[in-house]
Amino acid sequence: MSILVGQRVISIEEHYYDPNVISHYTGVDARTGGLVKDSLLEVGDKRIKSMDDSGIDVQVLSHGAPSTQRMDADTGIPVAKAANDYLFEICQANPQRLAGFAALPTADPTAAADELSRSVNELGFKGAMIHGLIGEERLFVDNKRFWPIFEKAQALDVPIYIHPANPHPAVVDAYLKDYAEQFPGVVNAGWGFTMETATIGIRLVLSGIFDKFPNLKIIIGHLGETLPFLMWRIDMALNRPGNDGVAFRDIFTSHFYITTSGFFSDPALLCCIQEMGVDRILFAIDYPFVPNEPGPKWIEKLMLNTEDKAKILHGNAERILNL
Repeated sequence: MSILVGQRVISIEEHYYDPNVISHYTGVDARTGGLVKDSLLEVGDKRIKSMDDSGIDVQVLSHGAPSTQRMDADTGIPVAKAANDYLFEICQANPQRLAGFAALPTADPTAAADELSRSVNELGFKGAMIHGLIGEERLFVDNKRFWPIFEKAQALDVPIYIHPANPHPAVVDAYLKDYAEQFPGVVNAGWGFTMETATIGIRLVLSGIFDKFPNLKIIIGHLGETLPFLMWRIDMALNRPGNDGVAFRDIFTSHFYITTSGFFSDPALLCCIQEMGVDRILFAIDYPFVPNEPGPKWIEKLMLNTEDKAKILHGNAERILNL
């Protein structure tokens, strides 16, 4: 079953849990998953049936946040390798339906780059996903110590997907704690995720990493975490007198791709198409945090021509992820 007759539907931000990875979660991260934890752990027949029922032909699986990003090197390296081997087994059980993004032991960037290479060359993964801030220090991934990961991604011609995790505790305390108990969603998908992930996107542009690695590809979900909507204003502000100046809009629209994960809004998508171009937008659900069913139904009814709809649903993913 497919939304467009004879064409695939590829959904590229779809999550799962590895029991070994989540056994290392502590604090607020240990509560991540909540009511959908069972669906995150289920990677077999029920998942495939949900895809069939919703018209999704391929899911690209990635571990739920924060994956291995909070782990030190001694823990993270073997856990990430084992997680990627486990994901490979999951995908091999349904090779026409499932693909994967690697988990990386970011505490050791050289080891992370090596694991990315292994995951792509030996396991057939389509790139990697990095969740939020790194380690106990909560470092931003634009820090130059992490650049070997991006160098390897460019060499392999695969994207790095930047995904939210629970925000920095100090930010939550300063900005969100007054409402966190009554509206816990404001800390995560309601605002906290967007605030931190958009900041990561801006910092990557400002870091100069795309000058160093001009063919690097970055994916951000949730329609770019507001950055396409704010692009004109950000670009203008960063080029006012007193700033060094940066071609923010040109860099962002040349190196970033965005997905529809958890964001099924006609006006928002049309804004992103106008700002980014349809060739830089990929379909995603954010399963199981968002159910499979609404996404395909939404895009099927979207007032968009068949050619552009096909690019979003499968063409762009086939090109960028070599699917």
